[in-house]
Amino acid sequence: MMPPWVSIMPAPVTLHSSEYNQFLEHLRATRKASGLTQEQVAQRLGKPQSYVSKTMNGERRMDLIEILAFCDAIEKPAVDFVAEFVAELVADVERGKSGP
Repeated sequence: MMPPWVSIMPAPVTLHSSEYNQFLEHLRATRKASGLTQEQVAQRLGKPQSYVSKTMNGERRMDLIEILAFCDAIEKPAVDFVAEFVAELVADVERGKSGP
């Protein structure tokens, strides 16, 4: 049986899909909840603040390794970060807000 969020994921997911925009919202909210500024996250990542800003506003796409590094930088277990995001996707499917 396919996980419930799979039904809303078009293939391939583009940089500006509704699902990726939802991911960015989750990323920003998680960073803010950590109490860290973009500058502090950038310092922990060893990157310029512009890297974090461009990632957070969708100018550049994150890969899995970068997501893991982000979670480490904000001291959020990656498993929890992903589980929370998937729960948001599933909740949207159940509310009928799926797809672009």
